[in-house]
Amino acid sequence: MAKINDNYLKLKAGYLFPEIARRVNAFAQANPDAAIIRLGIGDVTEPLPEACRLAMVQAVAEMGNRETFKGYGPEQGYEWLREKIAQHDFQARGCDIDASEIFISDGSKCDCGNILDIFGKDNTIAVTDPVYPVYVDTNVMAGNTGEVNEKGEYAGLVYLPISAENNFTAEIPNQRVDLIYLCFPNNPTGATATKEHLQAWVDYARAHNSIIFFDAAYEAFISDSNLPHSIYEIPGARECAIEFRSFSKNAGFTGTRCALTVVPKTLTAKASDGSDVELWKLWNRRQSTKFNGVSYIVQRGAEAVYSDAGQAQVKALINFYMENAKIIREQLTAAGLQVYGGVNAPYVWVKTPNGLSSWDFFDKLLHTCNVVGTPGSGFGAAGEGYFRISAFNSRQNVETAMARIIDKFKA
Repeated sequence: MAKINDNYLKLKAGYLFPEIARRVNAFAQANPDAAIIRLGIGDVTEPLPEACRLAMVQAVAEMGNRETFKGYGPEQGYEWLREKIAQHDFQARGCDIDASEIFISDGSKCDCGNILDIFGKDNTIAVTDPVYPVYVDTNVMAGNTGEVNEKGEYAGLVYLPISAENNFTAEIPNQRVDLIYLCFPNNPTGATATKEHLQAWVDYARAHNSIIFFDAAYEAFISDSNLPHSIYEIPGARECAIEFRSFSKNAGFTGTRCALTVVPKTLTAKASDGSDVELWKLWNRRQSTKFNGVSYIVQRGAEAVYSDAGQAQVKALINFYMENAKIIREQLTAAGLQVYGGVNAPYVWVKTPNGLSSWDFFDKLLHTCNVVGTPGSGFGAAGEGYFRISAFNSRQNVETAMARIIDKFKA
C-alpha cells in the first residue's frame, strides 16, 4: 500500500490565504451586492512595464523562427540575464557577487522551500514570529519540526518574536541555531533592518557556522539611502548567507514568474563526516536535476528591467504602490488606528483596536467595510493582535477602502 508523507498531516488546517479566500467567498455568496475590496494578499494589479512586454513579444517572435528558436535553456539561467543582475543589483552596491553565483528560478517562494533539499534533518532552525508562512510550512513538510501546539508553534523551531517593543527586528538568540530565516523589508510587518543590525546577524552566523536565508523580495521598495538592499552589503555575508530575490513585486511578475537565488561559492556547510562542502555545488546539482529553468521569453522580459526604459518604468511602479502605502498609513492613523511599516515596504502593519483578535478584526472589516486584509495571527503567534494591509491595488480601490474604514472607525 502506498504511504503518504505524514509530515503534511502536521500542517495547520488551511494555509493562511486559502482560509482568507474561504471566508471571503462565503461572505460574497451571502452578500452578492457587496463591493469587496481585497487588500490582503500581496498580489500586484498594475500592468507589466512596457519595456518588459516589448522584450517578451520580441522573444515570442524569435521562437517562431528556426534560426532564433530556443529549446532547453541553462538550468541556472541565461548568462546575459545573470550578468545584468550581478552588475545592477549587487556590484553597483559594492557587493562581491559574480554572475556565476546567481540562479534564475520561477519564484523566491519556491526557492525558500526548495533550499531545504540541500540541508540535513538535524539542523536547528530559527524563524521570526510573525513570519511569512512559507518558511514554517516547508520545514513542516520536510520533516524538520515536531507537532504544532495550541498557539500554532511547531516543536523543533526556534521562534524569534518581533514586536513594536523591539522595532520588529529579531533579537540575536542566546542559543545556537544552524539555519536562520530573515526577511527585510519584512513581510508582514513592513519593518526594515539597518546595516548594524544585519552585521550583528552576520557576526553571529559566522561565529556559530550558521547559514542565513535572507529574503530580499521587497528590497526595491527601500527609499532610505542608509538601509541595505542586500545582505551582501554586510562584510562577511559571503561566508554565511544565501539571498532570495524576485521580479514579482518590483516589476509585476507575479503571474509571469521570475526570481533569483544567490549562493556564493565561498559558502560551505558540514557533511556528516565533518568535511566542508560547497553549497553552490549542491544547489547547482539540485537545480540541474529537479528544474529545467525559466522560459527564454520570461528571461528576456526580466532582462528588460535593466534597460533605461525598464528602470524608469519599474521605478514608476514602485512609486505608485508606495503612494498607496502612504495613503493607507495616513488614513488608518486618521481613523485612530496604530500603524507600522508602509514607509520602505508595501505593507502596513496595524494594531487591532479594542483588544480584538486578528481574525475578529478581519471579520469586522469584511462585514462592515467590505474590505479584506490579512490577520496577523496567520503569520504566527506573535502576530496576534495585528493585521496586515497590502498596498498592492489600484488607487481607486485603496482610496475607497480607506474612506470606508474612516467612516466606520473615526470617532
